[in-house]
Amino acid sequence: MDNIAKRVFDIEIGSLKHVADNIDGSFNAVVEAILGCQGKLIVAGMGKSGTIGKKIAATLASTGTPSFFLHPGEAFHGDLGMVEAKDIVILISYSGETDEVLKIIPFLKWNGNTIISMTGNANSTLARNSDHHLLVAVPREACPLELAPTSSTTATLVMGDALAVALMELREFKPGDFAKFHPGGNLGKRLLAKVKENMQVDKLPFIDKDASFTDLLLRMSEGRLGMVIVGNKEQVEGIVTDGDLRRALLKNANVNNMIISDIMTAEPVFIDENILADEAEQLMIRRKITTVLVGSAEQRTVSGVYQIYNR
Repeated sequence: MDNIAKRVFDIEIGSLKHVADNIDGSFNAVVEAILGCQGKLIVAGMGKSGTIGKKIAATLASTGTPSFFLHPGEAFHGDLGMVEAKDIVILISYSGETDEVLKIIPFLKWNGNTIISMTGNANSTLARNSDHHLLVAVPREACPLELAPTSSTTATLVMGDALAVALMELREFKPGDFAKFHPGGNLGKRLLAKVKENMQVDKLPFIDKDASFTDLLLRMSEGRLGMVIVGNKEQVEGIVTDGDLRRALLKNANVNNMIISDIMTAEPVFIDENILADEAEQLMIRRKITTVLVGSAEQRTVSGVYQIYNR
């Protein structure tokens, strides 16, 4: 049966490539329209298109574009009251002839809404009555009967993802912004966490700069942080990481002549305990380091150690 699965994947991948190759200036116009929207982005569709529309609306809403799904059938029976004139509406119908979707077009035009359509037929009634049209026509469905929406729904879904990603990049949507809309999940909790919630504060490994190499090794092993802080909480003189140690040994194998002040990093990176952990980790990635001191660089005081794998 795996040959069937591979065939479906091949067909749908080919369909996506076909749709991608036909993306034109209409996509840019749609993105610009949504960026300039003063209201909400409303997505509507029936059946499988409706299911895809719900996912598109959810993705947009979680990535900085206020959006919700509107069922066309319910819309025609009162829910159109949720649509304001400043809203933009995306109507999805692969045929472009879905009756329930077409029925709400007169109201949207009367209401002054910008209409964006996603169809597989640029000459359909829906496409011709839209302000902007995104073509998602596929060469064939993966369904052997060419009946069940398969490749077409995948293409529509990916077009929605493309819109969401384009809008995210143009809005410079950051991980912290994403976390605001996902406070209940593990990702949201991590992105919203502050450094002070995850930093190491107990039994920090301090050492005097005049200590012996043996003391340095023992202290680093005891601390289990892969580093030691030279000085004390009130006066940090530097840090020695296991990387500093390895580099020093490569230069000078005679440990009896090794002086801590010569191998330490005299200007370690300090961060404030109240910054977001994600912000701290992005800084560490840019600086190509795994450990920072939490405290004051100006006063050379330390209250904790934060490491990039403290999650």
